[in-house]
Amino acid sequence: MDDDFAQVSILIMGQVQGVFFRASALEQAQSLGLNGWVKNLGDGSVEIVAEGRKYALEQFADWCRQGPAGARVEDVIVRWSAYRDEFRTFMIVR
Repeated sequence: MDDDFAQVSILIMGQVQGVFFRASALEQAQSLGLNGWVKNLGDGSVEIVAEGRKYALEQFADWCRQGPAGARVEDVIVRWSAYRDEFRTFMIVR
């Protein structure tokens, strides 16, 4: 696959549950043409795996550093990996 594509795993920590983070991430990912998923973790953090064009993933990771209104993001860990073409859409995983 083209070097313009990648996959990213993002872990967002802070006050990020109960503030529509997942729904907002879904909207943001769809607007950027990304595929993947977002889910709440038991420790109160949010995990995202997304793939698509690198520039869109970079914009998405930047958005995750702030999140929606009401979120208080304390830390974000971003891990890049090769594009795998695993997903056909972006969804909320429960």
